[in-house]
Amino acid sequence: MAADILTGVLVLLGVAGFFAGSVGLLRFPDTHSRLHALTKADNLGLGLIAFGLAFQAEGVADILKLALIWGLAILAAGTAAQLVARSALEERAPAEEDAP
Repeated sequence: MAADILTGVLVLLGVAGFFAGSVGLLRFPDTHSRLHALTKADNLGLGLIAFGLAFQAEGVADILKLALIWGLAILAAGTAAQLVARSALEERAPAEEDAP
């Protein structure tokens, strides 16, 4: 019973992290601040969801799979963010001040 409640709370916090990252993506003015908001909040959100789901796992192997998924997502998000940021710098993308 306590594991179910903890899972629910952590998953809801993870969803809130995803929501915060999405708001940052829509609200921040330039590429670099958008990337920062999105990668940080989404990685935290995924970590909270994975941690919450670990309480429902049947064994250690399932917990290790969740940790591996989270680790690979962190590496992929960091790599993608670096590539997008480098591309924005090379193109000298102007600040998108007029964006909605």
